Formats: sequence, C-alpha cells, structure tokens
Amino acid sequence: MFIIEEHIYFWGFLVLPVLLLMFLSYVYWKKKTQKRFAEIRLFKKLAPEQSSFKSNLKFIVLTLAFACFVMALVNPKLGTKLETVKREGVDIVFALDVSKSMLAEDIAPNRLEKSKRIITEIINNLTSDRVGLVGYAGSAFPQVPITTDYASTKTFLQSMNTEMVSSQGTAISQALDLARSYYNDDDQTNKVLVILSEGEDHDGNAESMAEQAAEEGIRIYTIGVGTERGDPIPIKENGRIQSYLKNDAGETVITKKDTETLRKIAKIGNGSYIDGTSTSEAVDEILDELQKIEKTEFEAKQFADFKSKYQWFLGFGIFLVLFDILLLERKTAWIKRLNLFNERTKDED
Repeated sequence: MFIIEEHIYFWGFLVLPVLLLMFLSYVYWKKKTQKRFAEIRLFKKLAPEQSSFKSNLKFIVLTLAFACFVMALVNPKLGTKLETVKREGVDIVFALDVSKSMLAEDIAPNRLEKSKRIITEIINNLTSDRVGLVGYAGSAFPQVPITTDYASTKTFLQSMNTEMVSSQGTAISQALDLARSYYNDDDQTNKVLVILSEGEDHDGNAESMAEQAAEEGIRIYTIGVGTERGDPIPIKENGRIQSYLKNDAGETVITKKDTETLRKIAKIGNGSYIDGTSTSEAVDEILDELQKIEKTEFEAKQFADFKSKYQWFLGFGIFLVLFDILLLERKTAWIKRLNLFNERTKDED
C-alpha cells in the first residue's frame, strides 16, 4: 500500500506543460533563425555532425529528471508491515444511484456529484467504522468491499459515473440485495446501509427487499437528492448541454425525487429519511444517527509501518541529469556507420 506524504508538491507537474511550450517555442525560433542564415540543405552541410534527434532527447531526459525530483518531494511511502488491530465501529455500506436520472441538475452541480460529496464528507468524519460501496441503476455492481481503507474508497467513489451500468433505470431492490451480501455475520457488527438516490423505483420490489434486509439486522437510511418538481436529464458534449433525454414518444423526460418511496424504505429498515439538499445538514444528520448505534469490536488488518521511497526518484533524477550533461548534441559515430535510414554517402554522389 502506498501513501503520499506531501500532496502539495504534485502542483510541480504543472510546470511540465510550460517546459514543453518553451521547448517548442525554442525549436520554432531556432528553425526560423537557421532559415535566415542558410537553406536547410546547406545548413546540414555546414553542420553535418549536428543531431536534431539528440536535442529532442536531451529535452525528454531533463523533463523526466524534473518529474523524478517532483516525485521525490512528494515522498511516496510503501507499507512494509501489516498487523491486526482491534477497532470498534459499525459496518456502513453506501449504495449510490448511478442511473442517468442522477445527471439532472435540479440540485447543484447535479444529483450524482452531490451524492458523492455527501458520501465523501461522511467518510471524512468517520474514525474506526468500516465502509463499503455499491453502485446501481437497472442492476447493481460491487465497487468497494467492506474495508477500513477510507482513502481507496473515496478514490473509487470519484470514478463512479452513469456509464458503469449498461442497463438503465433505477432498481433499488438490486442495491439492497447486493448490499446484504457485503456484511460478515461472523463479526457480529451492527450493519448500516445508506442509499443515495432520487427515489424512483422502476421494479417495485424495493419495499419487500428492505423487509428482508431489516430481518437480517441491517438498518437502512435513505438520502434523497433532487427536487419534487423535477428536472430534465441533460445530454452533454464537451461539457455543454446538447439536448435532453427523451422517451420513446419523443417527449422530454422529467425526473422527480420520490420522497415517499425513500421514506417507506427507511421506515421498513428501522432507519430514517434524510434530505440531501444541504450537504452539511445531511452529513450532520447521518452522523448523529450513527452515534446512536452501538459500536462493536472487530479485528482489522492495517499497515503499521511505512518507509519513504523518495530516494529512488531522487537517485534516478540525478542519474538523468548526469546523462543529459554527458549527452552531446552531435551525431554518434557508430550509429552513423549503421546507416539505418539508407543515406547516400559522398562516394555514391
């Protein structure tokens, strides 16, 4: 497992496009100046040993060296010692709706991004609980199993989008069914399922599946995102709205938040419904609910010792700088003798 000690130095990579632009500007200026001095054919005769390839290679080498120095400053660390520790908490599975309706922008920036933000803030406030992540639309899929690795969970969360499921629609029952398999009964931890959706249920089996989950001791909380008045589903290209999703009759689809369905599911699951309009209020409310649930002791494996690996990047960066210094811009004799490009010699002329 890798961790990053100094994230701020990642900004150093923004210098790379600037260096590339400066190099291309230099090449353009150089060619323009050479044309003023002599034709390219004559210039090659005046400077036959000059290698344009090596000039480009030297730039690539220096760029790689700079990238290595940035990585050395970032100081990645590798976990070297895995140990088992005892923790107290609950198992929380987040079920995120990734259907097309979650692209509606009746709640800024859109329903999906709002849901991601809520989940991220909840995880940021957890300490010893385990979390899992499920995605669903017309069908459900596992994204992150139950884990104490919050950083990885948030990374996978941000990658979730509406293209991850080919079957569209909103089948909350599918998410409930998959989430049930996430929990380990041997640990005897308290189980919590948090569903984030606009609440539209296209298969109608959500309530019966919620009953089965409740019988297994899973407490269900629902967070509704969107508005009751609804909004069309935008179809974007390059970040701009090109049109809106239409049904088979050619009418624009208006997706609305179904608060009533979400309330019923939460009530059946011995939990509660939470309005997701305000991120901070939704996070505070769910955290208050989690505080009321009894914590259970469980064993978890985690890395206890991390070793810095900056020296590898620093060493390789120094090697590249030295290589660049020794790399001359004139042609290499032995490569020239290979005549890889079948260039004609003076005798052949």
